[in-house]
Amino acid sequence: MGAAMRRIQAGNALSAFGLGFTVPYLYVYVAQVRDLGASTAGAVLAVFALAALVVLPFTGRVVDRRGPLPVLVAGAVLAAVGAAGMGLAETVATAVVSAALLGAGTAVMQPALATMIVWCSAPATRTRAFATQFFLANLGLGIGGLLGGQIVDESRPASFTLLFFIEALMFLVLAAMTATVRLPRPASPVGAPGEGGGRGGLRALLGHRAMVRLSVLGFVVFFACYGQFESGLAAYGTESAGIDPSALGIALAANTAVIVVAQFVVLRLVERRRRSRVIAAVGLIWAAAWIIAGYAGLGHGGQTMATAAFISTYALFGLGESMLSPTVAPLVADLAPVSMVGQYNSAFALVKQLALAVGPAVGGPMGAALPGPYIVTFVLFSLGITVLALRLGRGLTPVQDRPSLVSGSRVVAQHLPETAVPVCEPAR
Repeated sequence: MGAAMRRIQAGNALSAFGLGFTVPYLYVYVAQVRDLGASTAGAVLAVFALAALVVLPFTGRVVDRRGPLPVLVAGAVLAAVGAAGMGLAETVATAVVSAALLGAGTAVMQPALATMIVWCSAPATRTRAFATQFFLANLGLGIGGLLGGQIVDESRPASFTLLFFIEALMFLVLAAMTATVRLPRPASPVGAPGEGGGRGGLRALLGHRAMVRLSVLGFVVFFACYGQFESGLAAYGTESAGIDPSALGIALAANTAVIVVAQFVVLRLVERRRRSRVIAAVGLIWAAAWIIAGYAGLGHGGQTMATAAFISTYALFGLGESMLSPTVAPLVADLAPVSMVGQYNSAFALVKQLALAVGPAVGGPMGAALPGPYIVTFVLFSLGITVLALRLGRGLTPVQDRPSLVSGSRVVAQHLPETAVPVCEPAR
C-alpha cells in the first residue's frame, strides 16, 4: 500500500470513527436529551437518509468532471458543519437542517472515496484495497460506538455536544489528510468499450447490462442484510424470539468482531476465486443465518439458546459481509468506463441508500407482527442473492469475474489500459 493510499484509508477510518461516536445515539439525543420529541427524532433520521437520496444522483457526474478530491473535501466540510450544528441544536429547525447537511455530506463522500481508491489502485491490488477500507470502516465504527457509549450521559447535553464536535473534527481530518494526495486524473482511452466521454451518463449506465444486474443484486444484498439489522431483525428478536434488548448490542458487537477478525483471512480465500461464486456463497450463508434466526423465534430451547442463536445470526451476517467487501465494490470499479467511474460508484451508492430506506419500512412491521412470513421472506431473498450472482457471472468477462487472472498486470478489465492507470503520490 502506497503512502497516498495509506492517507486515504486512514482518513476513511477516522471519519467512520466519528460516525460511530454519534449515529447510535442520534435518536436519543434529539428525542430525550434535547427534548424535541419522538416525532422530531424520526424526522431527523428520515431527513438524514433523504438527503443522501437527493445528492447522490448528481454526485457521480461532478466526480467525473472535477475529480473525486474536491468532491470529497467539500463533502467532508459539509458533514463537519452538519455534525457541529447537530451538537448545538436546540430547536427543531436547527436539528433538521443539521441532519440534512450531515446526511448529504456523508453520502457525497462515499463515491468520492471509492473513486479515489480506484484511481490509486491497479486491478491486482483493488480487491485488497476495498477489503481494507471495509475493515477499517467497521473497526472505526465499532471503536467509536464503544467509546461514545462511555462518554454520553443523558443528563448532560454537553456530553453529546462533545461527541458531535469530535465527529466534526474527524471529518475535517479526513479532508486535510486526503487533500495532501496528488491525484492525477487518468486519461480516457480512445475507443474504449462503453466509453461515452462522460456523455449520456444515465443512459449509458442503464445500457450496461452487467452493471444493471449488479445494481439489482446490490439492492437485494443491502435490503436483505443491512436494511434489517436495526429494524426488522431487531423487532423480530425482541418481539417474537423474546431476546433481551441488551442482547442486541452483543449481537451487533459479534457482527463487527467477526468482520474485524475474519476480513483478511477471508480475503486470502476469496481473492483468487470468481467474484460471482463468492457472492453466491454469501447468499447461502445468509440463508442459513435467517434459518438460525427462525430457530431463535421458536423458543423450544429456552431464552439462552434463543439468544445464542440470535447472536450467531449476526455473526454469520458479518462473515458474509467480509466476503462481499473484496468483491462487490471492486467489481463496480472494473465495470465502469474510465470516464464514468464516479457515476458508477454514485449509482451503486444510491442503490444502497434506497435499499436501506425500503428495508426498515418493510422489515420492521413484518418482524414484529408476522415473524414466520418474515423469516421465510428473507430466506428466499438470500437464496435470490445466490441466483442473481450466478446470473451476473455469466455476463462478466473472465478477468472481471476473476481479476487474479491478470495478477501483476496493471490492465483494468475491458476498459482501462496500462497507460491510463495513475500513480498517486502524497504532495510534498
